Amino acid sequence: MDSLRSLRLLPWSSPEGKPCFLDAEGEGTGYVSRLADETEALQLAEGLDVLGEARRVLEDPVSPHVAVRYAAVRLAECLAGALRVAESRGRRAAGR
Repeated sequence: MDSLRSLRLLPWSSPEGKPCFLDAEGEGTGYVSRLADETEALQLAEGLDVLGEARRVLEDPVSPHVAVRYAAVRLAECLAGALRVAESRGRRAAGR
């Protein structure tokens, strides 16, 4: 197995902004793995909430510029989180 595939991409970065990985050998059994699962679930749920709020702002033709910009910033943050979850899960699926 490719060494990168045996590592789980975690849903957070180091203080320097670098990706964090977990040895996926005993995946699903440890504290960090469970914390990562919970964090991913929260990120995806937050994305759904932000999407609903953003749709309301974007559907209103008189939404103030600052509200539209805030919605865009939050959508970008949530998209980055969702893409990271997708990459992590894709790596794990490819390794099986």
